[in-house]
Amino acid sequence: MHISDGVLPLQELAAGGLGTVALAGGLLMRLDAQKIPRVAFCASFFFVASIVPIPIGPTSVHLLLVGLVGIIMGPWAFLPILFGLALQALLGYGGKTSLGVNALVMGLPAYPAYYLFRLEKRVRLRGSTFIFGFLAGAGAVAVALALLKFVLSMAGEEFIGVAWAVVVAYIPVAIVEGLVTGFAVSLLKKVNPQILEPSDA
Repeated sequence: MHISDGVLPLQELAAGGLGTVALAGGLLMRLDAQKIPRVAFCASFFFVASIVPIPIGPTSVHLLLVGLVGIIMGPWAFLPILFGLALQALLGYGGKTSLGVNALVMGLPAYPAYYLFRLEKRVRLRGSTFIFGFLAGAGAVAVALALLKFVLSMAGEEFIGVAWAVVVAYIPVAIVEGLVTGFAVSLLKKVNPQILEPSDA
């Protein structure tokens, strides 16, 4: 899912960088000290999950957990994903110049996952927490794949085949991610339901 340096044209890198700076800057200006531990917690498990490779055929994939980050962080979800990606870039995972684009591709899908999971409160159905967690986790991967395909397609026709290969490779990951997110939110609702109530402020 990481776009390496040297793949995207300068205008895409600049647009991604500006978008990331604007979004992160707006969030940081409103971030209070009480949210910092939650940001650090989500950044840490996002960082670990997304650097563990899972071989699939001739390539390898990794979990994203952006849906779970979105559910826990709500409107603040972009920050831990950005921090996790920045640390990965410093350690040689993913590009440094493409950090802004990578942050948008992986960070923006956390928001529809958050709002989708919030619908669970309106459903009086046994197992609804797991179901909505699954949909949020798998859906976030699907949105990230759509964004990645769009970005790579804009980079040139030679990347369209690569984009489709990534999409196909991540289909089983979306299912696994949905299961992981579903089980995680079901457990959290039992042991610490407050963590599933991020502040909208």
